[in-house]
Amino acid sequence: MHPGAFSVSLNVRDIHASQAFYAKLGFVAVAGDVAQHWLILRNGDHVIGLFQGMVERNLLTFNPGWNQQGEELAEFQDIRSLQRELKSQGVPFVSEADESGSGPASFVITDPDGNPILFDQHRA
Repeated sequence: MHPGAFSVSLNVRDIHASQAFYAKLGFVAVAGDVAQHWLILRNGDHVIGLFQGMVERNLLTFNPGWNQQGEELAEFQDIRSLQRELKSQGVPFVSEADESGSGPASFVITDPDGNPILFDQHRA
């Protein structure tokens, strides 16, 4: 299993304050729109998403089809295949991708401590 690029998505109260704080740690905005209350920050291979009022709580995020720099991979495991693999191992789901669909989709699982993990595929 290769779940794709990894990032941490943070539920922030003030996106401007959070952006300023992470800038001190060397993170720069590479995507998003502060006016829409979301930014993707990068420092080397480390990625943090800032989401003001968009995610309920902090979560781990995997993006099938992307490498750690947010570039499309020539080959990757489709999100529906990842979902079937996890289901076959008895992993419970909070939300599921439409198995009959194709292209962009997402699902959410939780780890044993209740931490949400988002698998979010943006490409076909």
